[in-house]
Amino acid sequence: YMKKVMVGMSGGVDSSVAAKLLKDEGYDVTGVTLKLFDSDDIISENKTRTCCSLSDVEDARSVAYKLG
Repeated sequence: YMKKVMVGMSGGVDSSVAAKLLKDEGYDVTGVTLKLFDSDDIISENKTRTCCSLSDVEDARSVAYKLG
């Protein structure tokens, strides 16, 4: 019986590595990404970069896909 775990996937290195290590240890890993805000609300002062952008979500999706 495989233990199940849910990992918050940001699209960054830390969450990606955590998911990979858990998979390697035999866990049944489910990655999740939540968007609980409007991206326009978090535009940085220079107006060119945001946190948790669509590309971050796509990065998380790509990692999750590669990990199975």
